[in-house]
Amino acid sequence: MDVSVTVWIVTCVVIAGLFVFDFFAHVRVPHAPSLKESGSWSAVYIGIAILFGLFVWWQWGGTYGGEYFAGYVTEKALSVDNLFVFVIIMSKFAVPKEYQQKVLLLGIVMALIMRAIFIAVGAAAINAYAWIFYLFGAFLIYTAIKLVKESDDPVEHEEQRESRLERFVKKRLRTTEDYDRDKLFTRVNGKRMATPMLMVLIVIGFTDLLFAFDSIPAIYGLTQEPYLVFTANAFALMGLRQLYFLIGGLLDRLVYLSYGLSFILAFIGVKLILHALHENTLPFINGGEHVSVPEVSTPVSLGVIILTLIITTVASLMSSKKPAAKQPATAESAESDDPPSEGQSPSDTGPSSDTRSPSDARSPSDPQTSSETRPPSDT
Repeated sequence: MDVSVTVWIVTCVVIAGLFVFDFFAHVRVPHAPSLKESGSWSAVYIGIAILFGLFVWWQWGGTYGGEYFAGYVTEKALSVDNLFVFVIIMSKFAVPKEYQQKVLLLGIVMALIMRAIFIAVGAAAINAYAWIFYLFGAFLIYTAIKLVKESDDPVEHEEQRESRLERFVKKRLRTTEDYDRDKLFTRVNGKRMATPMLMVLIVIGFTDLLFAFDSIPAIYGLTQEPYLVFTANAFALMGLRQLYFLIGGLLDRLVYLSYGLSFILAFIGVKLILHALHENTLPFINGGEHVSVPEVSTPVSLGVIILTLIITTVASLMSSKKPAAKQPATAESAESDDPPSEGQSPSDTGPSSDTRSPSDARSPSDPQTSSETRPPSDT
């Protein structure tokens, strides 16, 4: 695939321009986006990604067009799984909903920059060492197994990682527990302090780094063209902010998504190992000669990925309807006058009153904040 420097420059400028437009059109003025706004712009960015794929198909042929779409669908699916982690982070730090857009956009930009670095390193490694596919394949299979093991309680595993990082950062920065609008730093009693907004960005940035470790090897299992790897990642990340607000409430219903993504990662891992055997140069494997093994074609890969996502999504939605069917019986039992059992507090019978949603957090500038709390002064 011959991609000129001019095409690379134009592509990067267009992608950067779309992010700049997104900031000034939607993020600059803090607000909680409506479902209509989130849905329409999600459709726009998905449409742009599809149009670009058709352009690749027309310009460089069906083979590369198929590789782009396979990579885009895989990265988009992994990005949806990333949204679940973002929900956990936003809830843990009680980020006010009107400021979540800015955090997400900055996090997505950081993710794209880190992935671009990983893509360049991966391309250089592939060109220099053919055996790198063995490592990529083994790592993806390991990641798939780890994802299945953590699927029992993903919230607990994610919060443990966040707590360790939070303790590490707080040992090195002076922090305040209060938000000062969307500022990263503020002054409290004349001292410069980091706000929780900075902590959230650091946690999301670290999370993006972890995501890149499995994301980049996965797409290199579908295409070895750096241009396609970069654009598939960029267009998959684009619109992720709108998707967060659009399906954020549905993420907890996708109970089998982790299993589906685990299968996809394991499938691509096996595909990479088969490709590595086919291109083998290691002297201790078949005497350094190529191994005659079947390779998985791009159409087959795309079909397996789409079919897996459809099955896991349908199974998840069907599974989430089962408790709803039992809801009337539960409601009737709740109406009974039986007192709570011994050792059980009344709060155990319903949602905890201590649960705090992100929108419940108040910044110091909120007029309803207690007058006894001294707000940080702006600088």
